[in-house]
Amino acid sequence: MEKIRLGKTGLMVSASSFGALPIQRLSKEEAARLLRMAYDNGINYFDTANAYSDSEEKIGLALSDVRQNIIISTKSGAKDKKTLLSHIELSLRRMKTDYIDILQLHNPSVLPDPEDPDSTYGGLLEAQKKGWIRFIGITNHSLERAKKAVLSGRYDTLQFPFSSLASNEEIELAELTHERDMGFIAMKALSGGLITNAATTFSFIKQYPFVVPIWGIQRKSELMEFLELEKNPPVYDDAMKALIQKDREELMGNFCRGCGYCLPCPAEIDIPTAARMSLLLRRSPWQGLISEENCEKMLRVENCIHCNHCKNHCPYGLDTPSLLAANLKDYLQFRQEKLGKA
Repeated sequence: MEKIRLGKTGLMVSASSFGALPIQRLSKEEAARLLRMAYDNGINYFDTANAYSDSEEKIGLALSDVRQNIIISTKSGAKDKKTLLSHIELSLRRMKTDYIDILQLHNPSVLPDPEDPDSTYGGLLEAQKKGWIRFIGITNHSLERAKKAVLSGRYDTLQFPFSSLASNEEIELAELTHERDMGFIAMKALSGGLITNAATTFSFIKQYPFVVPIWGIQRKSELMEFLELEKNPPVYDDAMKALIQKDREELMGNFCRGCGYCLPCPAEIDIPTAARMSLLLRRSPWQGLISEENCEKMLRVENCIHCNHCKNHCPYGLDTPSLLAANLKDYLQFRQEKLGKA
């Protein structure tokens, strides 16, 4: 597996790395097998978060005996130093390690004051002194905050959404991190599953050899697909660019990326799925989506109390309630048409 230098950290990480959010949906045994298979096939960088339920525990279970051979990053959404340090201690125990390679502030809405010793940044510096963490990172969905973090020079890595749908401004952000010798970690490389041809975004990202994608992997088939793409990289030619342009035309603009910051919903609506349903019906196998069980879940949109929690927490500024209503209307029409033809 090709390695990429992660900016000034000097860490050499696998060109395709492992995003461990999805393994929280697997049993411990299934997750351990998948993680170990990734390691055995050359993946040495695993990214998780304190908030990803038991993802950290599964990494500890599967990889603690080869800790010296892997690189781990995790995240904390703490708002103060005390909570941050408690999160780090918990992550260390869960992953059965005495250090974390990169501790990232998890999508903060405001950058912490680096001069305040009781801020989360102050906590990161203290954790470094204790030897609990090696490097300081940050994740974000806001282009403005991400750029501000890069220009501050206080972070070693930035994790930011980056895919074949990237805008010129997002590409410039990635290039800025490279100029500043800051590691760039690409999340949402498949745009929350809406990019259905992995070869397109894979070939696009390869045009930026300093970018490290962390692919969200839940199945052996997904892992094998990315390993095969690494062995036989697809060519970024005119045909590939045409496929990417088609995705851009269909997906750019007012669509949900599935980041999940809108949750929890008091009406128990599965917002990331419901808000993307129209696209999912047309970009993936639709048969299971129109089942009775999934229809019941979509109908929960009718229970929306318009608290605007989802709208106020969307990092992309979507009018989520309106998007949900439009998707429900389209879903019911689509379902009726398909069932009528059956």
